[in-house]
Amino acid sequence: MEDQRVVKIGCASGFWGDTNTAAFQLVHLSDINYLVFDYLSEITMSIMAKAMMTDPSHGYALDFVSRVMTPLLKKISDKKIKVISNAGGVNPLACRDALEKVIQTQGLDLKVAVVLGDDLLPQVAELQKQNIKEMFNGSDFPAQLASCNAYLGAIPIRDALDLGADIVITGRVVDSAVVLAPLLHEYQWSLNDYDKLAQGSLAGHIIECGAQCTGGNFTDWRLVEGFDNMGFPIVEVAEDATFIVTKPQGTGGLVSTATVAEQIVYEIGDPQAYLLPDVTADFSKVHLAQVGEHRVQVTGALGRAPTAQYKVSATYPDGYRVQVSFMVAGREAPEKAQAIADAILNKCERVLALRSVPPFTEKSVELLGTETTYGAHARIHNNREIVVKMAVKHLFKEACMFFASEIAQASTGMAPALTGLVGGRPKASPVIKLFSFLVDKSKLHVEIDMNGQRQKVEIPQGSTDQSLPQNIQGKVAQFTGDEIEVALIEIAHARSGDKGNHSNIGVIARQPEYLPWIRANLTEENVAKYMQHVLHPEISKVIFYELEGLNALNFMLENALGGGGIASLRIDPQGKAFAQQLLDMPVKVAKGLVK
Repeated sequence: MEDQRVVKIGCASGFWGDTNTAAFQLVHLSDINYLVFDYLSEITMSIMAKAMMTDPSHGYALDFVSRVMTPLLKKISDKKIKVISNAGGVNPLACRDALEKVIQTQGLDLKVAVVLGDDLLPQVAELQKQNIKEMFNGSDFPAQLASCNAYLGAIPIRDALDLGADIVITGRVVDSAVVLAPLLHEYQWSLNDYDKLAQGSLAGHIIECGAQCTGGNFTDWRLVEGFDNMGFPIVEVAEDATFIVTKPQGTGGLVSTATVAEQIVYEIGDPQAYLLPDVTADFSKVHLAQVGEHRVQVTGALGRAPTAQYKVSATYPDGYRVQVSFMVAGREAPEKAQAIADAILNKCERVLALRSVPPFTEKSVELLGTETTYGAHARIHNNREIVVKMAVKHLFKEACMFFASEIAQASTGMAPALTGLVGGRPKASPVIKLFSFLVDKSKLHVEIDMNGQRQKVEIPQGSTDQSLPQNIQGKVAQFTGDEIEVALIEIAHARSGDKGNHSNIGVIARQPEYLPWIRANLTEENVAKYMQHVLHPEISKVIFYELEGLNALNFMLENALGGGGIASLRIDPQGKAFAQQLLDMPVKVAKGLVK
């Protein structure tokens, strides 16, 4: 690979709110050809939709234009770096307009293209007649939507680059598309060369969350130096689609086979069927090799034809929520805290009933500091200082505001040492829920807008044959009775994430010889039992997959997030801490296996 041409792509944002310093670092400290940004999540789309309702010129990542691009445009132009970003959110044309004003003010000659066609809100009336059901829980199509966007792929971005765009702004695209697109443009890969498309998509999947693949959110965090100056990721991709993950020299962080492996298993389901608009990717045989300091080579992703449908994420309002946190100190703090929380909820619901108002639709009390997120595995019970986090949902905003008004009285009328109302008096906010469904690719009209001209994008229709390769399970160790017990973290590292109301936990063996013992201990039943405190007793289940190339297993915990995202009342609505909990699980291994 060293003598091949490479295209270098740096990712400066993993979410809306990521550090604005990343783009500066990549532009000034590296020789990238493309700078890409990922801003969008389901929650972000609903926030942007709400902002656009208030002001028609909003609805995109405002700081992408004002704080990130404005100070860097001159340097980006000088270095001929091309930029691709989904910062357009629900209003990509407004994002383009704001950016072009800055370009003109600075006297630069940069062409901006916009990808359109993901927004299905104009078609909602038609969709509501089609008896569409939610793809995960079977619920009916909502009466009122805040946003409705299809996940587009890389082809329209490629076409925009082919037309000479220097900057491409999109609405909703799959996160990895901003990386696959420049590779399609630069190398002119055939759209049915699926193995290359899978590799290019994997490059995007690895860097789409910014510094998470360069040592952020990493199990062995003590090995990572320079958290105050984290290096953001760069992929160097060759024409044969092999690539190296690295970061700018002189920055903090760590790029190792372990940090990259953790990111590969992040937020995936079946690794043999990672469904994308341009390819159905198979990551189960991916191989990683450390080829230098902070340089990891990635090979082995396989691809098949994509499906004939786009996934659509719609968001809709579903009542209101309010959350409050306060500290309780002194002896018997957990008991006092529980008594206070119970009293507040009982009082509120009693008064609501007297007013003929129904009770809260959902309630949550978490005593932070008592290891409440560990369920039955909690070890700390005698704290003298804890934070009570309470949250409720109700169809009526007034009921939430009544709850909020009743917290303060507890400081003088209930158990002692309630103090420190975190963030001041609580306020009610809308609950935004996610509704996911599929739509035929043929139903979408995808376009590029450049220089005021619109050009239609031709999208291959995909395949209806989605038969899966067999999920082969490897060797399972046999227990003989003379094993020793260690915590899972001794033999594995792990990463967890979310997809809607589901969470996944990817578990990677520290050594290949540990894997049979991980398989023996981490059965679907054992993981479900250990994580039962987050699972819904009626609709949750745990599904297990293998990634043989990474010596890893992936566990899907269905319906494990209390609604997920902004709909969940939990302190951990995205399952970010699930992997850390599972790593504490006691496992049995052969004597002498762990040195």
